[in-house]
Amino acid sequence: MTVLPLAAHAVGTKAQIVAVMVAAIFLGVVLELVRRRRLVERYALLWMFAAAGMLVLAVWRDGLKTLANLVGVASPPNALFLIGLGVAFVLLLHFSIATSRLSEETKVLAQEVARLDEELRSTGTAAANGDGASPAVEAQPSQEASADREAPSRASTSDQ
Repeated sequence: MTVLPLAAHAVGTKAQIVAVMVAAIFLGVVLELVRRRRLVERYALLWMFAAAGMLVLAVWRDGLKTLANLVGVASPPNALFLIGLGVAFVLLLHFSIATSRLSEETKVLAQEVARLDEELRSTGTAAANGDGASPAVEAQPSQEASADREAPSRASTSDQ
């Protein structure tokens, strides 16, 4: 009869060791992502809190039971799922707000690029017309050129 409690205790210890290792690896991965600049510090803080919470629950055996009693849930694993679901909803709301903000900024930037592109094209057209001259000024050299063409023809008729 004493074998069952010892076996249950050994399985609990193994599960606790695995949980501590997983939480420590998770924390290490988050820190490495921050070090490599793959994860922004603002989000890294959130993930480090999650990893620290996992580590605390893995080390403190009765922590999940105490947490379940505080929340008012009868089963500690159900409390863990409830807390995880709440954290997931908060993360989804946060990322939805960030996505909306980035979408608006992208729209404003696209409009600014279009405005600058149009300004560049109009400046390029004016420069192609000759030192910023308008297209109406371009017609004047054509009239001068036609007057120059007419002048030799008059000279050639007067020579005959």
